Amino acid sequence: MPEAATDAVVVGSGPNGLSAAIVLARAGRRVTVLEGSETVGGGCRSEELTLPGFVHDTCSTVHALALASPFLSSLPLADYGLELMHPDAPLAHPLDDGSAVLLERSVEETAAGLGTDADAYRRLFDPLVRTAPELMREILGPLRPPRHPLVMARFAPSAVRSAVGLARSRFEGVRARALVAGCCAHSMLSLRSPPSAAFGVVLMLSAHRFGWPVARGGSQRLADALASHLRSLGGEIETGRPVESVDELAPFGATLLDVTPRQLLRLAGSRLPDGYARRLARYRYGPGVFKLDWALDAPIPWTAAEVARAGTVHVGGTLEEIAASEEAAIRGEHCERPFVLLVQPSLFDDTRAPAGKHTAWAYCHVPHGSTRDMTEVIETQVERFAPGFRDLIAGRSAMDAADVERRNPNYVGGDINGGAQDLRQLFTRPVARPVPYSTPVDGLYICSSSTPPGGGVHGMCGYFAARSALRGPRA
Repeated sequence: MPEAATDAVVVGSGPNGLSAAIVLARAGRRVTVLEGSETVGGGCRSEELTLPGFVHDTCSTVHALALASPFLSSLPLADYGLELMHPDAPLAHPLDDGSAVLLERSVEETAAGLGTDADAYRRLFDPLVRTAPELMREILGPLRPPRHPLVMARFAPSAVRSAVGLARSRFEGVRARALVAGCCAHSMLSLRSPPSAAFGVVLMLSAHRFGWPVARGGSQRLADALASHLRSLGGEIETGRPVESVDELAPFGATLLDVTPRQLLRLAGSRLPDGYARRLARYRYGPGVFKLDWALDAPIPWTAAEVARAGTVHVGGTLEEIAASEEAAIRGEHCERPFVLLVQPSLFDDTRAPAGKHTAWAYCHVPHGSTRDMTEVIETQVERFAPGFRDLIAGRSAMDAADVERRNPNYVGGDINGGAQDLRQLFTRPVARPVPYSTPVDGLYICSSSTPPGGGVHGMCGYFAARSALRGPRA
């Protein structure tokens, strides 16, 4: 039990929980974070999942929104040991003709690889990249009147579309359409449904303006830096301290829960009004993921050598193939040629593996809660674009969607986004309220990816939840 002198308690030490605690501590509140696991981090943890000496991230590796986040980018995390490494290119997308499309830091260099679609790509991204900081302040948060209406006016026509609609209306060639489709597939939505295009556009402009870095030494270093910064502000962290009910906690000025609606009901259901509890129970989760981590004897032998310049690789072929894969997962089916999101961090961070060795991981989207083993299917997809890949595997760790949830209860059914991010739920998560981070219980708030702006390592859910708590009547 935190000391009675504590002003606020945060349950859960993922990036959002730690961010919320930092905001409270900077405002002079005495805050304690309670974490059930022995280490902080949530989705930013690193472990030796395969062989000794190989560092693997249990979930997030590429922090595509960390530097785009107005909050995380403002913190002095480098002072606490965080070193962000930028791959030569954020993303590569290999194709069956032996070539690859690269998403470069430069809009111009990316456009140069798109043939006849080069001008269309520049027209779409040049104005968005120029105003990216203002745009990120608008969209990485709850729904509210825009402070930069002209910036939003440029973004909205593309954002409200489906990925398929945007790709086909803007671009003519296979290369540009595939590039857009892969980025939009991060939404875990049907690519034929709005606003799947928004996710891809945001990720691509973030790559151009801010980069998609990885944390040297593993994503755990990012969580550890957040924790160290919090401690420097006077905050306290108790690990190995699971919380089964908010009734265990003293009546602090504010209690913030870095959990999804399912855990909120378990922790505080007896205090929640029936109507609010019923709406929480109707909260919808999305597809899960099946994740593989590999210890490799050498770098992945991509047919297109330029793929080795990228930290992230989208393995999935054409727009049509990727759209079919995502549609299958939403229908509750397993695709035999799934879209695979692959990361190869050891090419840019030599601390991830012993000398001469490498690490990589990949996942594909699967039906919610799936227990099917997708190892063969994923490795066949990688081998399609990198013949000889299997011969390099020295060790392997596999997690189905149920395993993913067992490792992190916030990933319900393997959903790493904290809930479906479709139009019905994107800005009203977890339920429609003027302040989505608040609950009807005085002093009780939710600060997870199940609140706006949703999934991703950006800390903005925690930031806005803490700001709401500071304005609350008892905070």
